[in-house]
Amino acid sequence: MIGIVDYNAGNIKSVERALSYIGTPYVLSKNPKDLQKVDKVIFPGVGEAKYAMEQLHETGFYSFLKDFAKSGKPLLGICLGSQIIFDHSEEGDVDCLGIVPGIIQHFSTVFEKQGKDMATYKGLKIPHMGWNNLEFHKESSLFQEVEKEASFYFVHSYMIQPQDNSIVVASADYGVLVPSVITWKNISACQFHPEKSAKAGLQILRNFVQNQDGKLC
Repeated sequence: MIGIVDYNAGNIKSVERALSYIGTPYVLSKNPKDLQKVDKVIFPGVGEAKYAMEQLHETGFYSFLKDFAKSGKPLLGICLGSQIIFDHSEEGDVDCLGIVPGIIQHFSTVFEKQGKDMATYKGLKIPHMGWNNLEFHKESSLFQEVEKEASFYFVHSYMIQPQDNSIVVASADYGVLVPSVITWKNISACQFHPEKSAKAGLQILRNFVQNQDGKLC
């Protein structure tokens, strides 16, 4: 059974619709106790990191998610949920879940670190919003039967900066390489919205649901 974390900061309806479309039963709850026995968890998110972390603490999902990650069961973060599984976010200068080593930084910070001037990239708008294809760095069962040329839907102003770049499965080019899919132990995360990414996104969700051993690479 799939569990969906509802912590007042998630793109819940679109995830529900996507799972229903691919015929996957799920449990959606605002109470961590209701998800104690699920086999896998989807951790969606939209909005601001500091608010999301406040909600995780208030609802009890902060401890639940850390314990679930330690259990070895598969967890999939989506958009903001792909970010706040890391240690710290520049957005609101907030400590996050600390499940995966790394930080979250604004596009402007990443450009500056790489010695690039965002103003020189004509047409580059933040937030990064719209469809992008991916550059793949390694194989992952998440992308079984997904065409390499497929595009995915992004909406974000901050990006993952993992401590270990080898966990990045795929990146999008938006002036800088944007880590877009990571896998680390039993954790996977998509910066884009698979539930809003048409056929290719639905296939990623299907692969996550159907994978039996929890190994995503």
